Amino acid sequence: MADTTSIDPRNGFNSTTKIFHSLRPPAPLPPPSQPLSITDYTLSLLQSNPTFSPNTDFLIDSSTGHRLSYSDFIRQTHSLTASLATILPPPHVKNQVALIISPTSFHIPVLYFSLLALGVTISPVNPISTKSELTDLIRLSNPVIAFATSAVSSKLPSSFPLGTIIIDSPQFVSMLQNSSSGVIHRKVNQSDTAAILYSSGTTGRIKGVELSHRNFIAITSASQISRFTRDENASASPQPHPVSLFPLPLFHVFGFFMLIRATSLGETLVLMERFDFNNMLKAVEKYKVIYMPVSPPLVVAMAKSDVVLKYDMSSLQLIGCGGAPLGKEVAKSFAVRFPHVEIVQVFVIHAPL
Repeated sequence: MADTTSIDPRNGFNSTTKIFHSLRPPAPLPPPSQPLSITDYTLSLLQSNPTFSPNTDFLIDSSTGHRLSYSDFIRQTHSLTASLATILPPPHVKNQVALIISPTSFHIPVLYFSLLALGVTISPVNPISTKSELTDLIRLSNPVIAFATSAVSSKLPSSFPLGTIIIDSPQFVSMLQNSSSGVIHRKVNQSDTAAILYSSGTTGRIKGVELSHRNFIAITSASQISRFTRDENASASPQPHPVSLFPLPLFHVFGFFMLIRATSLGETLVLMERFDFNNMLKAVEKYKVIYMPVSPPLVVAMAKSDVVLKYDMSSLQLIGCGGAPLGKEVAKSFAVRFPHVEIVQVFVIHAPL
């Protein structure tokens, strides 16, 4: 335990140990020995939120305007979990990895939460990966089952012990509509691997990074602290419902975590199947987006591109920048154009807790 008397309250620096400490209050974590999946933890936070309404929109397709409510999302998750439980063995059979290769769609959050509830390790990959790249990724994660769209399934280089399920098939849709299914509960330890996500390969061969349920529980809990702090600092006037735009791919660690975070907070997510800068700006204007998680190149584009001036960005309040450090000069340029928008660095923990 650090000697708190030696910690500078301005910056968290401990002059005795020469270590910087967070100035935020500690996150209230469940006991590590308590069986708990990130799915159950996230949904428990969502449903305990006094402002949460099941009729709230959870997902909006930025191009079509199609919507999925939280009640339908939860229903589909329970239904898919029950359907997959008949295919996938129980969690005591270790090293169950599911490869997922698909662009962003409404089905992906449901699939993630269902597999995680069953104790299956998810391994989402970039749908534009080549056959050679997929071969390397499969060698790293050794999946027992694959989930893919019909457009990309032909790139899978091999068969899997439990087969391949096509996400845009009638079979998968029927799994989402299993009205006779009850809620399936499986024992999932927090120390169990929740996801295998991949490095970009810029410094050598692509590497798989294991993240446990405990990893995601910890950073999700920390996001709740941030929410309560914002609530305490908010004015008495009614605040707009949080609408987030996701230009991030859901197979990436940044997009994956931000999906979990937004779900736990009951936010509405506007999804983009394919990123396009103009369409991103159009979506901010159309859906009154107040928050976006982005990468540094997007911050540069928003700060410098004249295209931005064609759209109403007045709803935007917060930008979370992650994936790489944000340069000081870029942040200054952004602040000049968007003085009403707060910009923060987002970090995702990769090491086991």
